[in-house]
Amino acid sequence: MTILTLNNVSLAYGHMPLLAQVDFQISSGERVCLVGRNGTGKSTLFRVISEAAQPDDGEIWRKDTLRISHLEQEVPVDTPNTIYEVVAAGLGELGQLLTEYHSAVQHVAEPDSVSLHRVSTLQHRIDALDAWNIRQKVETALSRLSLPADKRMADCSGGVQRQVMLAQALVSNPDLLLLDEPTNHMDITAITWLEEFLLTFRGALMFVTHDRTLLEHLATRIVELDRGKLTSFPGDYQYYLRKKDELLEAEAKANAKRDKKLAQEEIWIRQGIKARRTRNEGRVRALQAMRKARRLRMETQGRANLAVDRGDISGKLVVDMRQVGFSYGDHCIIRDLSTRIMRGDRVGLIGPNGSGKTTLLNLILGETKPDDGEIVMGTRLRVGYFDQQRTQLMPAKTVRENISEVGDYVTVRGRSRHIIGYLRDFLFSHERIDSPVKSLSGGERNRLLLAKMFTRPTNMMVLDEPTNDLDVDTLELLEDLLVDYDGTLVLVSHDRTFLDNVVTSTLVFRGDGLVEEYVGGYAEWVRHRKPYVAKRTVIKEKADSATKRDRNRNKRSIQRQKLSYKEERELAAIPERIEGLEHEQQGLERQVSRREFYQQDKATITATLARLNQIREELEHAYRRWGYLEGTD
Repeated sequence: MTILTLNNVSLAYGHMPLLAQVDFQISSGERVCLVGRNGTGKSTLFRVISEAAQPDDGEIWRKDTLRISHLEQEVPVDTPNTIYEVVAAGLGELGQLLTEYHSAVQHVAEPDSVSLHRVSTLQHRIDALDAWNIRQKVETALSRLSLPADKRMADCSGGVQRQVMLAQALVSNPDLLLLDEPTNHMDITAITWLEEFLLTFRGALMFVTHDRTLLEHLATRIVELDRGKLTSFPGDYQYYLRKKDELLEAEAKANAKRDKKLAQEEIWIRQGIKARRTRNEGRVRALQAMRKARRLRMETQGRANLAVDRGDISGKLVVDMRQVGFSYGDHCIIRDLSTRIMRGDRVGLIGPNGSGKTTLLNLILGETKPDDGEIVMGTRLRVGYFDQQRTQLMPAKTVRENISEVGDYVTVRGRSRHIIGYLRDFLFSHERIDSPVKSLSGGERNRLLLAKMFTRPTNMMVLDEPTNDLDVDTLELLEDLLVDYDGTLVLVSHDRTFLDNVVTSTLVFRGDGLVEEYVGGYAEWVRHRKPYVAKRTVIKEKADSATKRDRNRNKRSIQRQKLSYKEERELAAIPERIEGLEHEQQGLERQVSRREFYQQDKATITATLARLNQIREELEHAYRRWGYLEGTD
């Protein structure tokens, strides 16, 4: 069933048309990925759909009572509210009630009649609205994204703030969910959870992402915004790539044919007196129309031209880490790490946000000294560093000044190049190079930092989250460059496809200072892990969490007894039962993720989704039972 339709919608900022007579519709249950180059208007389209911006022309039809949640690419300005308050705000007036209750409970240090009366009153109001399940959604969103409920939003990093806004968008259970680059600054654990959640999300989903793994797993349809026009490609990402190449080839042939015809007509119109005497007025009007069409034609945006000067060859040994340890106070970041990085190695760093990946880069760069052990660097190293915070850029200065403060020429790969031509390789127009850096988008700043780094010869590149904000085309070009780079590479990224295509080994942060080394990229690391041990750990953690909730809910300690023979057999059988349920759950989620799932009859769709919900309930019960039995003396 169609829930939203756009008819002949147009919107322009100045002379730049972002939407040109766009037609689009989305149905319930669809998962649509919106693709396009940076600056083409994807975020603007989302703002039009969510009514945050009004089109210049055209009509937008929305289903009655349609609920839309929108996660924007940029997080809002700092707010004094806590994380719980921001997330609950996604529920409107009901969220305000839950916030008041949460605050009242938190501030009851010593019960008194006034505070207890306040809590009791709020409890009755929540009971009357049957809102306890809604409150559980807020707490679940906070828990799964590991967000501290009572921390002030203003005290959080940009990455955490983004996850908070994601939780706010998810908690209201919208009919249409708009996600603009939801994985930016999220670690692999959070991205995997988000992917699994969205696979079972019942509403319609429209998202923008540079994460190709997420795109391939989620999208049932791909829609491209290119030069103000929307083109729909039913199917997966690989189908889109094939059809896009075919369309661009057909467009190039058609343009070449029209240009050839225009050239012939220009020769004809410029002929002498004899031609003008026999001039056909209809032919003249046709020529004028062709001239106008050629002026109005919007060419495809060029592709970035990335190249790096490798410089002199480094020594064979690049980095030798010997029993390295590092801590922040009592918090151990790295414990007894010994590894060697040799010339030509491509090492990827994987781990949750805050686990110590950037700290390890700083240790390698010599900006931080280890508490224990030593780090020996190789000889003849020329290091290029990409900082995820982009502190190497000067926001108040122009794009041109950030590349060269003196003169209009830079030396790249041994030859002199004019700044305008060099920056054009990184998709900066002539007008854009005199704009201050603070006015650039995130993707433009990343391209500028890459351009700045590539002006210097390097035989070792240290890249900290270089893929954030880049469009897929530029991301793939960077990927190709790094694959061909014959220097040494140390890379931090949460982009699973990027890691698989670029790195040859990984250092994985497992927590409590433990760093393990694996051969291959992300997929190889997943295959190398011991699945049963990992599964048992996750199950035990969930079981412990469920048991703790039960204890809090009952507000009394439970006297544990010896296990009976029947309970011992039940305990032994639970792991196999949980494994079977999770296997069935994964199979059903794969069915739901296929684009043809929602084309089936309603009864089949309903039965499948109902079984998914039932499995989740059975798993929760199994986790709780596991925790109870294992906690028995």
